Amino acid sequence: MEFFDIAETWNRDEIRQAQLVRLRNTVEQAMRSSFYGATLRKAGITPDSLRSLDDLRRIPFTTKDDLRNQYPDGLNCVPRTEMVRMHASSGTTGSPTVVYHTQSDLNAWADLMARCLHMVGVRRDDVFQNMTGYGLFTGGLGLHYGAERLGCLTIPAGPGNTKRQVKLMRDFRTSVVHIIPSYALYLAAAVEEGGEDPHALPPRIAVIGAEPHTEEARRRIEEMLGLKAFNSYGLSEMNGPGVAFECTEQNGMHVWEDAYIAEIIDPATGEPVPDGEVGELVMTTLCRRGMPVLRYRTRDLTRFLPGECPCGRVHRRLDRMVGRADDMLIIKGVNIYPMQIEQVLMAFPEVGQNYLIVLEREEFIDQIKVKVELRDEAFVEDMRVLQGLQKAIARRLKDEILVTPRVELVQNNSLPKAEGKAQRVLDLREKP
Repeated sequence: MEFFDIAETWNRDEIRQAQLVRLRNTVEQAMRSSFYGATLRKAGITPDSLRSLDDLRRIPFTTKDDLRNQYPDGLNCVPRTEMVRMHASSGTTGSPTVVYHTQSDLNAWADLMARCLHMVGVRRDDVFQNMTGYGLFTGGLGLHYGAERLGCLTIPAGPGNTKRQVKLMRDFRTSVVHIIPSYALYLAAAVEEGGEDPHALPPRIAVIGAEPHTEEARRRIEEMLGLKAFNSYGLSEMNGPGVAFECTEQNGMHVWEDAYIAEIIDPATGEPVPDGEVGELVMTTLCRRGMPVLRYRTRDLTRFLPGECPCGRVHRRLDRMVGRADDMLIIKGVNIYPMQIEQVLMAFPEVGQNYLIVLEREEFIDQIKVKVELRDEAFVEDMRVLQGLQKAIARRLKDEILVTPRVELVQNNSLPKAEGKAQRVLDLREKP
């Protein structure tokens, strides 16, 4: 096994020993903040009281509301003069969540990102084209510094402007791209619609993330662009990307357990769930000095994958996110996640790259409609063929989500397109 950091080769005992030492250090540092100082004292938590990793459960959860309520700097553990970077959420409702970094925090983050990229085959002679947003969004800068740490020629292309993206790829022989899944599908379709073969583009590796996507969507990206696409997971509260990353086996994302402690809990009770069972991911930083975060409830739903990974790393693997505890749709008493619908749609070769879930209310009853773009060659004049496809999609969706949706087939490129994250749900129900 080739590795970037010796921690990738640690066994379970070495990981757990490092986690306990770093957890104690993190708690000691966190107590310097006004928020954690009061929270941990109230819970009777001190570094010396943590005798084993099981004691982690004595620490109260941290929520997004806690972060918002401590805006702008209630979780800082060092003077602002020691901070060199700040990232923030959009703050569309109330105060944003803000995360600060010291220089040592940024260095550690860059090392983690370099570790991720190296694991999937990126090397210093690669050309890395970063096609995601910069600014307050953490995704662009996180991958950027990781690629530079590896020694790659790094192109900060940013999102959108498809013609320019393609020109940069060709002119500089880009071999690795960082791109969100919906834009990867958009780009491939745009190149194909322009009369060119997407397989002729030079990238051999794509790092995809920042929005939920299914295995079927990943495979379609690989098929359309002729490359290998690796899933990544991150969130601003834990630095950003680089929290967990797929290896070349593409079977779950390794959580870097020397830098984080991951738990999966029942969202309703807060109690841990057995390995292999889906629950809410809870994360604790272990190597951040400026603003450590303890037991943060991410609201992301996933599970630990059982068994060992053939790559040789024993850092635990997360399954892809199946949804969020706060984006769950409840239709006719049934819990539905948009990812379930995407998984069904992407299994139909006739389906294009875009779809829209429309929620409506008729006579006080919630209804779900799915608008589905078809590929040009699939949109035939024979209505019997289209009706058969429509019924087949509706039947498969009902089997998956246990509710019969209305399926509307539309022509390719008829739904609104965006070069950023795709809109997947349109809620037209009257709000109370």
